[in-house]
Amino acid sequence: MADAKQLVTDLFNRNGITIPEHRMQLFDRFLEEEQNLAILHQLSKNQEQLMANWKTEDRIAEIVQQPIRIPNATVGKPYAAPFDFEQYGWNDLIAFRIEGLEALGLTYSAENNQLTGVPTQSGDLKFSIHFKVEGQPEEAPFHQKDIPLIINPDPKGLWKNLASDKNDPYWKEDEVTLFSPLGDRHLLVSSKRGRSHANVGSFREDDFAYKELPNGWNVVVVSDGAGSAKLSRKGSALVCAGVVNYFLDPASVESMIEFDDLLQQHASQTGDDTQKNLNRFVYNNLGKAAFQVHKQLESFAKAQEVTLKDLSSTLIFTLFKKYDVGYALLSFGVGDCPIAVLSKDVTEVTLMNWIDVGEFGAVPDLSPCPRFSRMKSSLPVSGLS
Repeated sequence: MADAKQLVTDLFNRNGITIPEHRMQLFDRFLEEEQNLAILHQLSKNQEQLMANWKTEDRIAEIVQQPIRIPNATVGKPYAAPFDFEQYGWNDLIAFRIEGLEALGLTYSAENNQLTGVPTQSGDLKFSIHFKVEGQPEEAPFHQKDIPLIINPDPKGLWKNLASDKNDPYWKEDEVTLFSPLGDRHLLVSSKRGRSHANVGSFREDDFAYKELPNGWNVVVVSDGAGSAKLSRKGSALVCAGVVNYFLDPASVESMIEFDDLLQQHASQTGDDTQKNLNRFVYNNLGKAAFQVHKQLESFAKAQEVTLKDLSSTLIFTLFKKYDVGYALLSFGVGDCPIAVLSKDVTEVTLMNWIDVGEFGAVPDLSPCPRFSRMKSSLPVSGLS
């Protein structure tokens, strides 16, 4: 009765009604009347219900705003992470459902309190839990809480493989691989468009060429087009074809016969003269090939109204011939492409050129000097048979 009396007193006071001392007995009789007791009972129940409703709403807001962090996932990799209601303090949930996991390639196991699966998409994603808490009526709507989940992309999936434009006048196959006899040896060569080029649909920039020459020599040429040069794919093709054509020219075929005579002189005597003659021969013949290719690039650039730099590419080539005592190997290089000879028993590697390096080591021009000083000759190698 005291609580009811205080409740009504407070209610009256808020409405400007004050019960004077000489009206207290009347006030007590007023509170004891049956109809007023029923009203007081209802007021008390309404007050309790109001408090309960507020606690429920406050709890729902607390859960919705509660930060939940779960481990990051990666596309294509098996994923398992704890998702424990008890750990989050959600023991008062009376009903729930989880939505959005299937679209991510994941599922929830209430038995193991885990999220498992293999993620299928990447990004700052989310799934949601729809829930009811204790105190809510059965017919009450579910409330939604979004759970953030970061799924990292598969690094391999970041790279696309876009086809190059076949309508481009200087288009070439994105990948070429072949195995072919060359002299008494076999040549295995593969040229494949780089990943960064495939990712944007640009072209394979490098090229190669080879030929068995009519004088017993064989030539192999490789050129790596500079990625920063817009027509380097054409430049690399031109220089490879140009070197082969140079050594197929009758005058070049004839000039290579001189090497046989020089080699015999070197084998029959020692001294600086024969070595100098050999070096001079390599300097002149291989150097002329590079010089001719350089002039061809200039002519092409002028005809197509582009700059010589647009055709920038590295160049390495080697000439080899088998003699009774072994192989003679001649090489030329411009740029950051190495040439090496591996011995038959795989115990020794001989570098056949000096590599150009620097701020733009992969974008040299093919000017004849002083690049000729980077040529290197090798006398017959008896270890190769």
